[in-house]
Amino acid sequence: MEAVSLSHTGFSLPLHRYGYHELGLSSASFSLLPMNAFRGLRYSSSLHEQANLRKAAQHYCYSSIIRKCVGVSSCYLTPNENPYNLWHNNPFSGKRNPRSIIVRSELAKMGTHEVGYPLPEVPLSSKVRGTCFYATTAITAIYLFMLMLVVHPIVLLTDRYRRRIHYTIAKMWASLTVAPFFRIKYEGLENLPAPNSPAVYVSNHQSFLDIYTLLTLGRSFKFISKTAIFLFPIIGWAMFMMGVVPLKRMDSRSQLDCLKRCMELIRKGASVFFFPEGTRTKDGKLGAFKKGAFSVAAKTKVPVVPITLVGTGSIMPAGSEGILNMGSVKVLIHKPVIGSDPEALCNEARNVIADALILKKLESK
Repeated sequence: MEAVSLSHTGFSLPLHRYGYHELGLSSASFSLLPMNAFRGLRYSSSLHEQANLRKAAQHYCYSSIIRKCVGVSSCYLTPNENPYNLWHNNPFSGKRNPRSIIVRSELAKMGTHEVGYPLPEVPLSSKVRGTCFYATTAITAIYLFMLMLVVHPIVLLTDRYRRRIHYTIAKMWASLTVAPFFRIKYEGLENLPAPNSPAVYVSNHQSFLDIYTLLTLGRSFKFISKTAIFLFPIIGWAMFMMGVVPLKRMDSRSQLDCLKRCMELIRKGASVFFFPEGTRTKDGKLGAFKKGAFSVAAKTKVPVVPITLVGTGSIMPAGSEGILNMGSVKVLIHKPVIGSDPEALCNEARNVIADALILKKLESK
């Protein structure tokens, strides 16, 4: 008799009572899925062989699930809800992931003292600083929002597209919020275009603090923001009055409308701001750039201004918005890039930002 065993995944289904030949199975029918370890074993065969495998699985407190994909019928194994099943109370059991199979792998050590990459413990001081940061930004926003609300009719009549008064108020809000918690150092301010010259600004995206940092520049560029954020009290309403461009993610029509809106704003004399990565980086590395911002710049024939943000990710990492660590932030404004080829603009801007990040990392060492 023989047992099914896949040692490199740690999975072992004891079939010492049910040999391959007795069950009508063949070892060649087993294959590994190129996914995570939880889906460790897949058995693709005839219905007769799958029925035999089910018989063996049920004997050892396993259930089998038949799924069809691209015309291939596969049998997945998951633990039964059996009090005598040692795997039943495992946090990675099939109860939480019905398409999974329990494996003895390194993933089972997640969250224990054996984990290879343990999560760092958050100091209490960082949590307190985070609470104070949000209290400061909320109190400041309430008062400055009232000021923005009062001047809004005047702004619509005199400066409908750039809305410089609103962005001046937003700069006050961002500066008053971050001043008690971290310093911002600027390099290359001379590379900024004239305030009245439209441009496309692009930057790497590390943290929730990026918006605060960029607003302290005092330029009235229109950010691109998810539509859901406009529903937030005070902050969302202020963004609406500032003329921030809404975007529905994963909606191609909304993306097209967003780009059209940006081109319209530029032709009216306003500037726009993009995070070409699309989202905040999780590992600190610069992600791939999307070409939307550079298509807008190429079609409207305005310069692209690359900006590198350094330090925001370590102060408030993505996914840990409730904490605020100690540190400082550097804003590097690079020389504008001009061209008519979106792909060339994209590559040049990304290379400039990537080189600056590497240089600053080497300097910090």
